[in-house]
Amino acid sequence: MPVIEHQQFIRAPIEVCFDLARNVEIHTQTTSNTMERVIGGVTEGLLEEGDTVTWEAVHFGLKQRLTAKVTYMEKPNEFVDIMVKGAFHSFVHTHQFLEKGEGTIMIDKFQYKSPLGPIGVLADMLFLERYMRKFIVSRAEALRNIAEKVDLGN
Repeated sequence: MPVIEHQQFIRAPIEVCFDLARNVEIHTQTTSNTMERVIGGVTEGLLEEGDTVTWEAVHFGLKQRLTAKVTYMEKPNEFVDIMVKGAFHSFVHTHQFLEKGEGTIMIDKFQYKSPLGPIGVLADMLFLERYMRKFIVSRAEALRNIAEKVDLGN
């Protein structure tokens, strides 16, 4: 089961980072390269514990849908979402936030299991793990850009 962990320093208060990371509209902005959009569940505002959201996006040239549920939340330090329906066999995405000096360290920990048994394991080694890491890093950098502008009042 691959585990992708990424840390991103953001020059903004922890509360700003936490709320932006669970904001549905901000999520679509930070995943525009995959044309992600919300099509079910919570469709706007901030996700809370127990909420579900269904996303539609294009990955590998294919339109895909994924439903995730927020299973844990400790404001403003951590929330966890899991896949309840989608292309993966399973995933758990932990979002952690730590105050650090003049900003926040945002930590994404994404654990997933690919479908299709041994074929999925091969896909992980060949391209999927690299693709998912790039996706998570890209989203974290986009979130940083938004958070730092919000904090500066721009």
